[in-house]
Amino acid sequence: MKIAFIRARYNPFGGAERFLNSAAEALVAQGSSPTIITRAWPDSGHAGIQHRIVNPRYFTKAGRDRSFAEATLALLQREQFDLAQSYERMAGCDVFHAVDGVHAEWLQQRQRVQGGLKRFGVQINPHHRNLLKAERAMYASPQLKAVICISQMVKRNVMRHYGVAEDRLHVIYGEIDSEKFHPGLRAQHRAALREQLKIPADAPVAIFVGSGFERKGAAGFLATVARVDGLYGLVVGHDKHLPRYRAQADRLGLGQRVIFTGGIKDVRPYYGASDVYLMPTLYEPFGLVFGEAMACGLPAITSPQAGAADWIEHGRNGFVVDPLDVDGLARAVQAAIADPSMGGRAREAVLPYTKEDTAMQYGNLYRRLLG
Repeated sequence: MKIAFIRARYNPFGGAERFLNSAAEALVAQGSSPTIITRAWPDSGHAGIQHRIVNPRYFTKAGRDRSFAEATLALLQREQFDLAQSYERMAGCDVFHAVDGVHAEWLQQRQRVQGGLKRFGVQINPHHRNLLKAERAMYASPQLKAVICISQMVKRNVMRHYGVAEDRLHVIYGEIDSEKFHPGLRAQHRAALREQLKIPADAPVAIFVGSGFERKGAAGFLATVARVDGLYGLVVGHDKHLPRYRAQADRLGLGQRVIFTGGIKDVRPYYGASDVYLMPTLYEPFGLVFGEAMACGLPAITSPQAGAADWIEHGRNGFVVDPLDVDGLARAVQAAIADPSMGGRAREAVLPYTKEDTAMQYGNLYRRLLG
């Protein structure tokens, strides 16, 4: 199979790229040689994957996306791939992998926390208007044979906003490395990291991991930590508006109870030091961090707008709560901490999602599409 994967800004460590890498590596394991079309290829790129650089000049955000799409489609016509799978919203490809979810749904959920003036600003913002236009054109394209959805929620979003037939939508979850992420991290790291961060040994700790704090619900995380007596919070990740969230923590009187770590290359010690994973997101297409935290034995608490809710049995291995219901989130955190058996059930829920299982699903889909 000669398959092209299209991702304009390829970061081998990015969340979306982890889904891309899973699909590409599945083909490598089956003897195929996939190609990634991108603007820049990193030195750390996968050795078994070819690449093509497509980097036309542009002057605006809209021009950037349009020029990349046009140059990529021209390359696809020249090279005659069996299938072209895009991770960008562009018409003319055979498969779309909806790793970034549905932009129309994100804007809708975002309105829940926006005032009227900010809503109007988003509506007239050229970036959002161009993304929505591209999204509509892509889903309406007669070339589109299949959409890979990374959760049932994304599948529902695509059907609701764009009316794509259900038989063209295929849910394939991301893989979770349950050997790398495991409950033994608690014994390895808990005491030392808590001492380093000045967290009492017996204090309950909630952890939030991710960038893009507005969408992922960092404000709700902080409000929840403030609502639970004695709870400490770890915010792991980078955001350009970090000072805004530090100021919120100060206003809530959290003092030393919340630690902002910034970006961390290896988050495993922080999972080991924590008791519950909390992300009251406004919109998260999936979030592999949920699965990794659960593999470490942490109950997960999130919102109905998170694709990872597919893996959470409410009250058994975590909780699914409206992201704006701070009282409900606080009760969920307290219940999760009070029931140590939840962590074991959380790990059990993610064990089936192995690299081998994911590779098999990608391979079966590609063979089906190629007849």
